[in-house]
Amino acid sequence: MTEHPSSWATLFLIFMLGAVLSALLCRIFCRSRQLRRQNLALRQEREVIFDFIHNIGEVFADAEEIHIESLLKRILFFATKTGKSASGVAYLYNADRTQLFARAVSGIFPPLYDADQVHTEQLLAKSQHLETLVKTRPVADGEGLVGSAAAIGNGIIIEDAEIDARVPNYTDEFLKIRSLLIVPMRFGNEVLGVIALANRTDGQPFTAGDLNLLQAMADQASVPVHYAGLKADLDRKRQLDRDMQAAQQIQASLLPQQLPHIEGVKLAACNLPAFNIGGDYYDVIQIDSDHLGIAIADVSGKGIGGAMMMAVCQGVLRARAPQEKSPARMLSELNRVLSANLAEDMFITMLYMVLNTRTRELKFARAGHERPLLKRIGQNTPEALDSAGIAIGLADAEIFDGAIKDASIQLATGDVVVVYTDGITEALNEKNEEWGTVNLLQTINTETSGGVDVLIQAVRSQLARHIGAQQQYDDMTLLALEVH
Repeated sequence: MTEHPSSWATLFLIFMLGAVLSALLCRIFCRSRQLRRQNLALRQEREVIFDFIHNIGEVFADAEEIHIESLLKRILFFATKTGKSASGVAYLYNADRTQLFARAVSGIFPPLYDADQVHTEQLLAKSQHLETLVKTRPVADGEGLVGSAAAIGNGIIIEDAEIDARVPNYTDEFLKIRSLLIVPMRFGNEVLGVIALANRTDGQPFTAGDLNLLQAMADQASVPVHYAGLKADLDRKRQLDRDMQAAQQIQASLLPQQLPHIEGVKLAACNLPAFNIGGDYYDVIQIDSDHLGIAIADVSGKGIGGAMMMAVCQGVLRARAPQEKSPARMLSELNRVLSANLAEDMFITMLYMVLNTRTRELKFARAGHERPLLKRIGQNTPEALDSAGIAIGLADAEIFDGAIKDASIQLATGDVVVVYTDGITEALNEKNEEWGTVNLLQTINTETSGGVDVLIQAVRSQLARHIGAQQQYDDMTLLALEVH
């Protein structure tokens, strides 16, 4: 009995439909398995990130002080562990963001720069030597792979580093770079630094998944790195504030609490410290029954260093004043004592005067300081008294001694001598205009008739009106002497 052809067609159709259905089910199954694997990988990556964030958070929770190197070492530990990497390095920008410096190294990380300077044949502590090479070699912004990743703000993956001309080729097996990952640490729109990993421990090249995971970790790491930097800046500011407070206390203790009462002489003074303490100093020393020493100085250095120099200056001055009545020789002695202890960027301008209260002769010498001003009765304009000299700390003893000279002038009843620091004449208003020497001379000319107390108060009042709300960054010191 012969089967009808339609039966064969039906069977074939059923077979084909079954095959197509089987193929679809197989594809769905395979796709489902792939999605499950991807989902598992994503969950694992998420767990890695959460574990990373938790452990980094413990750095802040458990420590009163955050050391950026310790934080970066922990970040590198998780980065190398997660990336199955043999070694890694973390770079951070310097303060002016022109260079990157390696702040933490994990494992034996092959230097990416100056490969020709790497010589390890005779070294026993090879890892320490290589770490030193990496840490001491700054990377300019945009230089090489590390600088480029920082400059463009995107990660770089090199699967086969041995054929990439940008990667150094070492002959030592333990230095060979086979695969490389470099990612920026991004905080918002700012790149803080770079993390680089070299060589997977399983011998396989890094993958795009490794790059994505390391970038995610680097972005998360940038948050504590950023705030650790802020905390370090805050700690430095607090220390600076403490130094400033100590300097202010030292400065205040050095200034006369009250001026001496000397027969035939009337003294008045004011010192207006700036927000950022400078180094103004003045002193009045009763040398003996006939001689009065008057000093005014301005130390260029700020903070505790400037205040300490003021203390040394006062100590030497008060110890030597009874034996030395020559202002020039006194300043020479101060230069010899202080020069050896001054920092390279620090110097002192000083004016020292010795008044013979019996004869009214005033001797003075200037070490680069503002000239004293003399207002005589009947004189229309105060006179600036000149003498040769250079600032303390700018020259050796021979040059200084050859430049400094004594000058003298005979005072008379009613004469007023005014000395000051440059903070007085250089005081700025909101338009950035200086008060100036002209205004000081005019005030002296019009106010000396009322006495030195009136003069000092007049200068303070006019300075206050000139300055207004403008913040001052230099001390202002003024001292006036009137002969009766």
